[in-house]
Amino acid sequence: MRVIVKKRLRDFWEKYTDSQEQLKAWYKEVSSSDWKTPHDIKTDYPTANILKSGRVVFNICGNKYRLIVQINYLRQWMFIRYIGNHKDYDLIDAETV
Repeated sequence: MRVIVKKRLRDFWEKYTDSQEQLKAWYKEVSSSDWKTPHDIKTDYPTANILKSGRVVFNICGNKYRLIVQINYLRQWMFIRYIGNHKDYDLIDAETV
C-alpha cells in the first residue's frame, strides 16, 4: 500500500511527540500491507472504523489521536485525509474531510 502525504504524519509527530513511534510503526506496517478489502484492514487493525467511500479511521496512541485515510484498494494507495486529537476529531465530519 502506498501512503500519500507522509509529510502530514511527520508534521503531526513533530508537534505531538508522543505519537511519533506509533505513527512510524503504523506507516511501516501499512506500507508493506496488501489490503484488498476493508475486511483485510479489520484483520490487522480490529479497532479501525470502516467508513463510506473507502475511508478508514485508525486509533493512534490508545485513541488519543485519530487518523483518517481514504483508500483505493485497486490502485493500492492510501491518502491521509486528517490526523488530530480526539477533541478536534469530534468537530469534523470524517466522511468529508
